[in-house]
Amino acid sequence: MNLVDQQCQHQVTPLAPDAMAALLPQVPAWALVEGKLQRRFALRNYHETIAFVNALAWMVHQQDHHPELTVSYKECVATFYTHSVGGDLSLNDFICAARADAIYAERTGA
Repeated sequence: MNLVDQQCQHQVTPLAPDAMAALLPQVPAWALVEGKLQRRFALRNYHETIAFVNALAWMVHQQDHHPELTVSYKECVATFYTHSVGGDLSLNDFICAARADAIYAERTGA
């Protein structure tokens, strides 16, 4: 099943390195940074950045899986990891990354 079509689960386990390697091609704009899943989203101006952040916030609230966000004038950096598995990555991180990509593509055509 496509990641963007999946729902985050409350009971998750950490992903093994081979499972992460298998999922990364489904979110090619994301990178593993210090064991966390991270992406920089480039936007045209502050208004578009905040609109994207609001759309992202709505989605992650619905999924009950919240990233760390760093917001600046033309950029938002999202970092996902799962607190309930000791800060490691879970399937939920990849699901939300794919959903964030879909929001970004819808808003920017990228």
